[in-house]
Amino acid sequence: MRFIELQIKGFGKFHDRTITFEDGLNVVYGKNEAGKSTIHTFIQGMLFGIQPQRGKASRNDLYNKYEPWENSGTYEGALRLEHGGHIYRIERTFQKTRKELRLIDETLGKSLSPDKALMDQLLCGLSETAYNNTISIGQLKCATDAGMVTELKNYIANMNTTGNMALNITKATDHLKSQKKQLEAQLVPEAARSYTSLLGEIKTLEREISSPEYENKLPDYQQMRAGARSDIEKKQAEKESLLQKVARGRQVLNQNQFTDIRSIKEYQDKTQAVYKDYQETKASLEKKSRQAFRIGTFVLATLFLACGTYFYFLKEWNPITDILLDYHVDFPPAAVFAVMAALSAFLYSAGALSVWKGKRLKKELALSAQVLEESFSRHLADKTISQQAMDAFLARMAEFQRLSAAMDKSEENISHLTSDISALQEKQNNCSEIIEKQQKLQWELEKKLELLSNYKTQMDVLRRTLAENDRISQEIAAIDLARDTMTELSASIRDSFGLYLNKTASELIAGITGGIYTSMSIDENLNAFMNTPTKLVPLGQVSSGTMDQIYLALRLSAAKLIQSECEEQMPLIFDDSFVLYDEDRLRSALKWLAAAYPGQIIIFTCHQREAQMLTANQIPYTLITI
Repeated sequence: MRFIELQIKGFGKFHDRTITFEDGLNVVYGKNEAGKSTIHTFIQGMLFGIQPQRGKASRNDLYNKYEPWENSGTYEGALRLEHGGHIYRIERTFQKTRKELRLIDETLGKSLSPDKALMDQLLCGLSETAYNNTISIGQLKCATDAGMVTELKNYIANMNTTGNMALNITKATDHLKSQKKQLEAQLVPEAARSYTSLLGEIKTLEREISSPEYENKLPDYQQMRAGARSDIEKKQAEKESLLQKVARGRQVLNQNQFTDIRSIKEYQDKTQAVYKDYQETKASLEKKSRQAFRIGTFVLATLFLACGTYFYFLKEWNPITDILLDYHVDFPPAAVFAVMAALSAFLYSAGALSVWKGKRLKKELALSAQVLEESFSRHLADKTISQQAMDAFLARMAEFQRLSAAMDKSEENISHLTSDISALQEKQNNCSEIIEKQQKLQWELEKKLELLSNYKTQMDVLRRTLAENDRISQEIAAIDLARDTMTELSASIRDSFGLYLNKTASELIAGITGGIYTSMSIDENLNAFMNTPTKLVPLGQVSSGTMDQIYLALRLSAAKLIQSECEEQMPLIFDDSFVLYDEDRLRSALKWLAAAYPGQIIIFTCHQREAQMLTANQIPYTLITI
């Protein structure tokens, strides 16, 4: 594998910066604070990601340390690398709210799923911890006392057991004990019970919320109430219009002294009867026979009275007497006079009665005419009594009857409208009551939903707590397993260590020390010795420079062992690792590295001597200045 290019959109001090690497040895030169460690950390972040810490630990973690100085929204970048004949591009976004990982095979021109198996293949199975303790090398230690020897013994032992040189068996055991106590203190034993109880509360609340009574019918009833209000307004307007019409109609009827259709008919019938009487009376008065009868009765009555008087007082010269005597009829004059007077009185009485009846008829005719004139004058504005006037009067009465009937119909409609308005008002009031209840139910529902939301938030917290408990429990189990494994493997290290030393570390040590030391040995007490042709030299007796070289050799041996099954080894990265080397040792180390490590090598340095020595020794390299 080799790194081709870094594309830094935003990381620490860098923005929109591209850095290209070549095969073989690359020297990245920059003064102090130029950003070498930033680039080194960017490579690690592109390979393994950067996880922000929680709590106080987040103040100094890598995530916050390397947030972009400008525009934190560009906390991202890409790494292009070659592996297995394909060029891949790893793209990462580090933002807390938008973490993304994308893997593109540029050779095939397609996006790949960055699952663990594929990433392990690209990274040769290295974990981030193994990466930091093998191929990613910081400043080498320059130990000059027994502490360095003890550290080396622990590195060697751990290389034999765990493949991780960063561990110290003794310190690791103590650290694991401390970690276990800390993890146990972080456990929340009440979380499971609280989670179960809260889950029951949530189920109860969800059942209550799903109840039909909480169905939101508020819009329906609000629409129904608005419809009822609108109908009330329309019917009220219709009622007001009818009331005005009825008032005007009643005013017309009242002005004509009518109360209802019955009073109109009675008045019409009465007027018709009066008119009939008027016509009959007038016809009776206008009869000539009545006048002739009256005159005839008076004439006859006078004639009979005159004849009786004449006969009574002139009986001797009365021709009638002579005639009667001729026929031998003898009436006493007084009797004749009495008869004649009686007939005369009767005829006078009949004539007088006829005169009295005539006067009475005239009086009745005058009264009927007065009534008719009053009626016609009131309704027709004309006192003339005629059949045409009577027909007009009847037409007028028909209009009044139609008006009265219309008033009755309108009043009936008003009554119906009043009933409808009352029913609508009751419906509106019922809707208002239901809306009030619905609002109360919706308020209760909102409170229950708010409570449910709070419960679910607590559930999320408890779920994370339970997950954390599981994680902590797994870590505690892993710690126990690690302690047991370290105890078992440490006991067997004496039997297996020599094989590793002879095959891997010894070859590297011989190369880096220029053949001064060809191998390393460990006694049963884990004391390290350097092998020479004449004797075993205890590690504590070698120089500090030699210790640094041994340290580097052990790191490289660890890197080789870990990547032994990989077809391509990952690039070897040094970050100011040779700052304590003198020139001779640096020259030896550079020559040795160029020959010993077949893969790509990247050296970050703040000095120019590395490049000068490589040039002087004609060792091919690429210089990158930042």
